[in-house]
Amino acid sequence: MHKTLLAGVSALALSLVATSGFAQDIVRGEGDFSWDSLDAFEAEYGDSLEGQQLSFWTPWRDDPGDASQWRAVVSFFEEATGVTAQLGSSPNYEEQARIDIAAGSPANITILPQPGLLAEFAGQGALVDLGEETTSWIDENYAAGESWSALGQFEGEGGEVAQYAFPFKQEVKSLIWYSPINFDEMGYEVPETMEQLFELQEQIKADGGVPWCVGLESGGATGWPATDWIEDLMLRTQTPEDYDAWVSNELPFNDPKVVEAIEIFGSIVKDDANVAGGTAAVATTAFGDSPLGLFTIPPQCYLHKQASFIASFFPEGTEAGTDYDFFYMPPYEAEADLGRPVLGSGTLVSITSDSDAARAFIEYLKTPIAHEIWMAQDNSSFLTAHTGANVDVYSSDALRAQGEILLEATTFRFDGSDMMPGAIGAGAFWTGMVDFVNGASAQEAADQIQAAWDNL
Repeated sequence: MHKTLLAGVSALALSLVATSGFAQDIVRGEGDFSWDSLDAFEAEYGDSLEGQQLSFWTPWRDDPGDASQWRAVVSFFEEATGVTAQLGSSPNYEEQARIDIAAGSPANITILPQPGLLAEFAGQGALVDLGEETTSWIDENYAAGESWSALGQFEGEGGEVAQYAFPFKQEVKSLIWYSPINFDEMGYEVPETMEQLFELQEQIKADGGVPWCVGLESGGATGWPATDWIEDLMLRTQTPEDYDAWVSNELPFNDPKVVEAIEIFGSIVKDDANVAGGTAAVATTAFGDSPLGLFTIPPQCYLHKQASFIASFFPEGTEAGTDYDFFYMPPYEAEADLGRPVLGSGTLVSITSDSDAARAFIEYLKTPIAHEIWMAQDNSSFLTAHTGANVDVYSSDALRAQGEILLEATTFRFDGSDMMPGAIGAGAFWTGMVDFVNGASAQEAADQIQAAWDNL
């Protein structure tokens, strides 16, 4: 154990790299950026932080990509404050964060996409309370703000609930992809309610087509795409409170409310006429290959549900807005009280080694400019619920449209399977969905998953 901890400290030290330079195309004072927010931040913090060091541990290591885009965000903080930042990451960044915290040598700022892991750290007393003013700020400045503040609230070492994490960089999962060319050719319109979506499904079949492409195969993680379906359907049929209770198992997995969501999913994928290749192909089709049917001539399908990342699996040369587009998975008109829920994921920022510079960095993340710098960079996947950030600076129309889905959300909920214990969210839930597609009833699948939870 001791050798492991020493190795962890060493890895952190070796991976820390000082930042350098700004994003090449972003020049302070130019463009539609909220430079006034950086000016105000600099006026408040600049003189007091000169010469301090600030270390970060994050999941971002692709360079060019997330790592360089993140570095640009931090660079403007450095320029405004005189703080020197060191950025660290590794392929096993979650485990390394755990090791560094256990060793008593975490970075000042730890950023992770796992709320459950951060909750564990908070319970160990490893995270710094960001204060009620941060909770209020998130409530007032993020769309569906209370959803976001609650995501970063955990029980501390003494059992008190506090704001231990700040949400920064979001992703949207509630997307349905389609081909505008195919829609135009058939006269189809983007549905605005789930009822209209199912009407479109029936119309496609009546026209001789196949509505959906669905693929659940993902090696050892086969089944996970189905969990996103169930989570989105839970948010459109049950209250956010029910969703939260389901994720924590206060609402049993085999409760009729959950079974109903599974049955709705089954009404789509367990009808051979609804899915390309028929139901038998659903569990064996690779999730990355499954949307390719949108692009065949004639199309193998007209609809595909998946998160924003799926565009990277589309055929080379296809263009957003021309060859493919997406729409928000709509709510039920009959469940109007549930508003416009959005399922997604993202990263959370926590202070794991307190300092004035670390506190100032959290304040920096409240400025629109800290978000806009990443929004504007080419090939970015950065989305934000910050209502003060200028959506005009998004680097593409597709990102802007996804960002606007976040801004129009009345409720946001994090990927439920990622919040559940690993044996369920990355185990029984996956296999249960495969068994369901392959013949088990919704109740049988739900009972099977609940039994696994009972045995934890």
